[in-house]
Amino acid sequence: MNEPANESYCEAPAVPTPDSAAGPPYAECVLCRKPTEYAASVKGITLCPVCEWQEAQRTACSG
Repeated sequence: MNEPANESYCEAPAVPTPDSAAGPPYAECVLCRKPTEYAASVKGITLCPVCEWQEAQRTACSG
């Protein structure tokens, strides 16, 4: 039951992120409708850099 002090209690799983697009057409942000860094062909929720940062702030503070 003695764990070494340098190992973390639990590790966060790696979250896959879509690749950035090399050029247009860009996907639309699902929150503010501005262009994102992702290609239009990317499936799932795409957020612009501002909304992505704000969402990260919300989830970090949600405890």
